[in-house]
Amino acid sequence: MTTTVSEAPPAQKINLRRPDVMEAVQAQVLSHYRSELVERIRAGGHVLSAAGLTVKLAKEFGFCYGVERAIDLAYAARKVFPDQPIYILGEIIHNPEVNDQIRDMDIKSLSGREKNADIDDLQAGDIVIIPAFGTEVGTRRKLEEKGCRFVDTTCGDVMSVWKRVRQYSKDQVTSIIHGKAKHEETKATTSQATAYGTGHYLVVYNLAETDYVCDYILRGGDKQEFLEKFKGAYSPGFDPDQHLQAVGVANQTTMLRGETEEVQRRLRAVMEKKHGPARLPAHFRFFDTICGATQERQDALQRLLGEPMDLLLVIGGYNSSNTSHLAEMGEGKLPTYFIKNAAKMVSEKLIVHWNLHLQSEVETRDWLPARDVVIGITAGASCPNNLIEDTIRRLFELRGVSVNDLLAAK
Repeated sequence: MTTTVSEAPPAQKINLRRPDVMEAVQAQVLSHYRSELVERIRAGGHVLSAAGLTVKLAKEFGFCYGVERAIDLAYAARKVFPDQPIYILGEIIHNPEVNDQIRDMDIKSLSGREKNADIDDLQAGDIVIIPAFGTEVGTRRKLEEKGCRFVDTTCGDVMSVWKRVRQYSKDQVTSIIHGKAKHEETKATTSQATAYGTGHYLVVYNLAETDYVCDYILRGGDKQEFLEKFKGAYSPGFDPDQHLQAVGVANQTTMLRGETEEVQRRLRAVMEKKHGPARLPAHFRFFDTICGATQERQDALQRLLGEPMDLLLVIGGYNSSNTSHLAEMGEGKLPTYFIKNAAKMVSEKLIVHWNLHLQSEVETRDWLPARDVVIGITAGASCPNNLIEDTIRRLFELRGVSVNDLLAAK
């Protein structure tokens, strides 16, 4: 029988939350990521103006509790074990600057482009950090069998989704997961659907894919075409003719709430049409699994977009799902530039930013108007405040204004 973390002997447990450890860690984290400038702008009504430039910060942005907890635990692991090898299953969060800091602490990656160690080489007692996204059931079991010790930073909201998906599996209900099939969180979630029996899953990315599934449920269709269309996004042995009879909706926690709600509304409608209202509970289930912090940032940006602005800057890692959705929201309203750091604002004539549709960086010229301008700023839940500060300082530099002088004059 596979030994779980809770069943492990005392020697396997790592107590990182000792007061002396966390006090030292939080001081270190603050020195790396805190921004006094951002805090002052927040206290001043989220607005800073000078030289015809007005910056408006969204009311909610940047690090969420789950991200802060994950970073704290990674730093604490190094503090408690200063000389022992420490490994991490992937990026702690989706922010390149934060992941660089983790690497600078000599925490070795077990996957991805920065991989510098292999799971097969780990030994009993080795310390492995599980990122905020969680990890796949098979990976965790393999590490447990090796006798590795875990620093588990998995976000509580993600684990809530896992609980729901496991219940669907036990009830022989197929999980339809609104998310990105290759995202670490979604891969961890889908592994929960198949880990404890004969559960199945299907990942839908958008409303177009949802409509395709709904049409198949109602009218049937070409099974091979269906399987080819969703290749890599369904469970082994998945049969759309058999496994779409009873479905339960879940989601990657960082998707747009409105889109997830529409996914479940359309699936509910088609199941009710096919099976009748009286039989709906036997064929359809839904549970709200959107991350609270993700929703707060989306709501805050929605309010900001209702104010007069000329353009929006969205700051964060390009592979951050919650950040990309903020950029998507902005694009629907006004010129929006998704940047990972202040250096991407090369000059007032040139900005380098991420294009969501091309999935690559592009250059835009004459992006910053010479006239009076109002710029909105928001950031994903994995973006630290120091990067937001760098962006604000760079904006005012482009107008020839020192933020230090500006604040001193207040």
